[in-house]
Amino acid sequence: MFLSVFELYKVGIGPSSSHTMGPMSAAGRFLAEVRDGEWPRPAGVEVAALSASLHGSLAFTGVGHATDRAVILGLDGHEPDNIDPDEIDGILSRIRSTKTVSPSGHPGYRFDPDTDLAFDRKTPLPGHANGMSFSAHDSDGHVLLRRVYYSIGGGFVVTEDELTRLKAETTAEERPSGVPYPFRNAQEMLDMARKSGLSIAQMKRANEETLRGRVELNDELDAIWDAMDGCIERGLRGEGIMPGGLKVKRRARQIHERLLGEWQSNQPNPMIANDWMSVFAMAVNEENASGGRVVTAPTNGAAGVVPAVLKYMLKFHEITDREDVRNFLLTSAAIGGLIKHNASISGAEVGCQGEVGSAAAMAAAGLAEVLGGTPMQVENAAEIALEHHLGMTCDPVGGLVQVPCIERNALGAVKAVTAASLALKGDGTHFVPLDACVETMRQTGIDMNERYKETSQGGLAVNVVEC
Repeated sequence: MFLSVFELYKVGIGPSSSHTMGPMSAAGRFLAEVRDGEWPRPAGVEVAALSASLHGSLAFTGVGHATDRAVILGLDGHEPDNIDPDEIDGILSRIRSTKTVSPSGHPGYRFDPDTDLAFDRKTPLPGHANGMSFSAHDSDGHVLLRRVYYSIGGGFVVTEDELTRLKAETTAEERPSGVPYPFRNAQEMLDMARKSGLSIAQMKRANEETLRGRVELNDELDAIWDAMDGCIERGLRGEGIMPGGLKVKRRARQIHERLLGEWQSNQPNPMIANDWMSVFAMAVNEENASGGRVVTAPTNGAAGVVPAVLKYMLKFHEITDREDVRNFLLTSAAIGGLIKHNASISGAEVGCQGEVGSAAAMAAAGLAEVLGGTPMQVENAAEIALEHHLGMTCDPVGGLVQVPCIERNALGAVKAVTAASLALKGDGTHFVPLDACVETMRQTGIDMNERYKETSQGGLAVNVVEC
């Protein structure tokens, strides 16, 4: 099993990797097939119009998660990793006014967001909670091409056939080839580390270098951290009310200014490290909730945990080497890949245990690695962090990634550091293996009522009065 670090850490826009980035990418894939795909159509008949339908969690929380905006932008040819957030409102205004999308390399297509984009809350698609369909029509409205996609978390998008293959690969017994350390679970990872004498970061690096050279890998890892750090800094400068109607104020800047004052005056504060970690995480998720540029880690909803722990590491430990940051990212991605392969990172599939829980496990593992932990201690750190997120629901108030998501990332970062610290104080032996914890998360997600899986139909979403 091999999932690249750059599949888990992707630059995009907020507020959601599964509900914003994924649908935008799916729309792009559909456009490519409309233009280049080999599909039957009557001679002389051309595509004149497009339509789309959102299902499951995408339908229930799509407006709050900006899924409608993402689909419109995607059908206009924009991609999550290169669109300028400051230009989005102007693009959407133009499309709503002209009722036309104009992707590069295509003729203009008729598309009226008010009538051609449906939120179907009654008809879930069978493959995944985040289902969507796109259709191409001729000038008379007849359907020429229809495709279904699933946004399976972290910005990953698959077709129906691809989803079937993924499920088959998850249960297959044969060992995948192509990388030197194809561990499919944590036990295999530890066995390979023991046999090779390598750390988890070193094994992950060896796998990644089958795809790109060392210099290129380092440059791309540095770019990921620079994007994360830039998001923190933008979040610490942000002010005002976040969009969506809840009227939630951005707090990171105010908290940061207070912490700076304490730092400069040397005021005693036994909670100082936790406070800094929390404000770093909140800065990222306030930026995400405002539709800014973020890095999936492994999702947008959990994007603040890993950057916050990394920033904490650089601020409070004598670690300033870029190589430490790279090893942190490599190790955390190894753990995130195992969780995604054997369970899920999708809040719509398993609740927030799959988002913030996974992020905390990833961050705990990365921190334990760079602080000198053995592979067993790193695995233990990830297990502790994930174990204490088991059963966590995804119940965003108003369908927005604001309450409880922003503070939840702060607490996820604190748990990650605590987990790493506990693991490093032991010898790596522990009662619950990470594999058992991941499987428990998967089973818990299956048992969890759909109301608590990013539908905003249960939990805080129905017990907090929207103001």
